[in-house]
Amino acid sequence: MTTLRDRPDTALLVVDVQNDVVANAHRRDEVIMNIRTLVERARGLRVPVIWVQHADDNLPEGSDGWQYVPELQRQGSEPLVRKQYGDAFEDTALESELHRLRVGRLVVAGAQTDACIRATLHGAFARGYDTLLVADAHTTEDLSVYGMPPPDKVIAHTNMYWTWQDGPGRTASVVDAADVDFRAGDPASS
Repeated sequence: MTTLRDRPDTALLVVDVQNDVVANAHRRDEVIMNIRTLVERARGLRVPVIWVQHADDNLPEGSDGWQYVPELQRQGSEPLVRKQYGDAFEDTALESELHRLRVGRLVVAGAQTDACIRATLHGAFARGYDTLLVADAHTTEDLSVYGMPPPDKVIAHTNMYWTWQDGPGRTASVVDAADVDFRAGDPASS
């Protein structure tokens, strides 16, 4: 499947579920509970959970808004990747962590759908990773005052759009949290 050699394993990538990032997110509590369930399942199966945390001028590192939401607690042994760009691969240690863990398939959840989730999905896919977007475990805020569609439409469009991604030697798929199968090569459980 993945075009990355000797990378048979899967990891759960939890992107930017930080206080200020999801403060006004669409279906915030439901999405966070879905992510929490995924984290618990991954841990139970010994699937690596990798946390991504964004910082910039509007989200200063160390601030309350920069902290992960209290509903999600990272374990000390789980990698934390700090980023300053939308794509979690851009100028970070993510690739080296995935290489160390022999990961070639990413299960992606978090925020914001129309920014860091899409950028990270594209970054992963372009680098040769199989990618699975968890349909009901990503969210965004309402930016319709800026001409954007409402958040439910952004999420639905991203879910539809990602199901159509295709590339030689790798897969892109979208499933609900309940249907995620962390076994490499299986996009969803039967």
